[in-house]
Formats: sequence, structure tokens, C-alpha cells
Amino acid sequence: MSEPPWRPAYIGVGSNLDDPVVQVRQGIDLLRSLPDTLVTLISSFYRSAPMGPQGQPDFINAVVALVTKLPPGKLLALTQGLEARQGRDRRAEKWGPRTLDLDLLAYSSVKMSDCNLTLPHPGIAGRNFVLLPWAEIAPNYFVPGLATVAELAQSVAGKDPQIEKIG
Repeated sequence: MSEPPWRPAYIGVGSNLDDPVVQVRQGIDLLRSLPDTLVTLISSFYRSAPMGPQGQPDFINAVVALVTKLPPGKLLALTQGLEARQGRDRRAEKWGPRTLDLDLLAYSSVKMSDCNLTLPHPGIAGRNFVLLPWAEIAPNYFVPGLATVAELAQSVAGKDPQIEKIG
């Protein structure tokens, strides 16, 4: 039986609770611990107003590029386990505050939708807090069914939520 191939994947990392910069750094470190997975690039960190309910702290966001032999569903399950380890409660308010959010944005050229996973991640085409950091590390990546990350980022630059690069 042959080894599974290495595939590129992109993970959005975010937090707005319990020292968000530290949470994002820890989330990136936890991604490094995944089996059959190598972190290859990490964007700068960005601060943005929340997309969901207002009155919650600003988010810190970044995007991580990795290569993995894990299939998409297994990668999703493992990242959700990492979120839980950092105190994320998936039953909490949608788009509410969270200690750690690890979103599987895209996986190779896979386009799929089932009850557990949609790829590419729905809604990314309008999210500057995803696209601007992603464009730093993979501007020419073609998001299946959409456009390149750079083209998508250009279309949301200057739009809400307000966003600022912090390093």
C-alpha cells in the first residue's frame, strides 16, 4: 500500500479571549504537533473588529500554510480537538467570543460539501481578516471555484470589519 501524498492546506487561526496573541501563537504551535503535517508558512498577525455580535473583544487572526498527508476530514477533526484543548466550546454563540478558532480554509484543490465540512470554507471570499493575512503567504493560490487569494484580498481591502496588521 502506498503512502498518501502530501497536500497543501490553509488554516485560519483566530482568538479574542484569554490573551488572544498568546492563544494564536499556541494554536500555531499546536498545529506543528499534528501527525503527518508540516507547518510551512505563517502570516503576520492582524487585529480586527468582531464579525459577529458586537460588544466582544477584537480578534487576533493569522493564516498558516501547511502540507499534510491527512485527509480533510481527519485534519478537521484534529484541529477541532486542538480548539477544545484550548477551551473552545463549539456549543457557544455563533460568531461569539472564543479562545481559539482553527478554520480549515482550503485543502489542495478540493471542492466539497458534506454535513461536517465545506471546502473551500464558506464565506472566505468576503472576509478581509482571512484574505489579507492569507495573501501574505499564498497570493497565487487559486481558491477552488473562486479566484486567487490576491484577487479576493484586493476585493475586500478597506472593507469592514476594520483590520490592522500588528506584526
